[in-house]
Amino acid sequence: SSSSAKSSSSAKSSSSSVSSSSGYVPYDHKADLGDAIRIKSSDYKTFVDERNGRSYYYITINGKNKKGEAASVTVMAENLNVGKMIFYDDDQANDSKIERFCYDDDTTNCDRYGALYQWAEMMQLPSRCNTESCADQIQPNHRGICPDGWRLLTQDDFYIVMHADNNEHGIEDVRARRFGGYNYTGYSLVGAGYVWNRQLKNIGEAAGWFYTDEGVDAPAEGAFVSSTAKIGEIFSTYETKKTNGLSVRCVMVEKQTE
Repeated sequence: SSSSAKSSSSAKSSSSSVSSSSGYVPYDHKADLGDAIRIKSSDYKTFVDERNGRSYYYITINGKNKKGEAASVTVMAENLNVGKMIFYDDDQANDSKIERFCYDDDTTNCDRYGALYQWAEMMQLPSRCNTESCADQIQPNHRGICPDGWRLLTQDDFYIVMHADNNEHGIEDVRARRFGGYNYTGYSLVGAGYVWNRQLKNIGEAAGWFYTDEGVDAPAEGAFVSSTAKIGEIFSTYETKKTNGLSVRCVMVEKQTE
């Protein structure tokens, strides 16, 4: 079952704390969705996160798992954006509420690209888990900051996306067309940038996202991530500091059958 390991997380505030000018027009996320030849608009569904009323597109991607078997994953087609914005050079250390970074401390960037989160915040584990191992608190179908009925993206999930039936160009078929991709998978990855060593990096030009796994070399301070750039076939998975701020995607929890 979907699980969040942080105590009293159900009572945790998730105020969106939107602070933009009255003239701001919300970004049209349809602009980043799939190519009309490979992915039809009807392939996308929407749901509303009841915590802040934000609507998300999602899609079911069919492909193969690491065993070479047919597999599918139903995943958000945009990055998560929930929580109270704090300055990007702080730590998301208030364990009583969901906190987020917005690039340039601008909530309009959170609206367009999604928010950026440190690892423990994404996982909804105590903030001390950014500097010490909390492997015993990582659950199967770990919910973290995802909405009810959803869980955090894993490396196995992303393998299916990269090996989707429509994928002909690797990571380029995962990136949105506005992010230098073909988007034949429909995943619609955007260049959200990131907070790296307390500095803002590469909005519009690069993207990075955490997985639920702690690092192998430094499990106390590190976790696994993947990243890509706007140009070319560059894609890599590696360990980085849990205190960096990266994008988050959520996967629909599969209903168990008897």
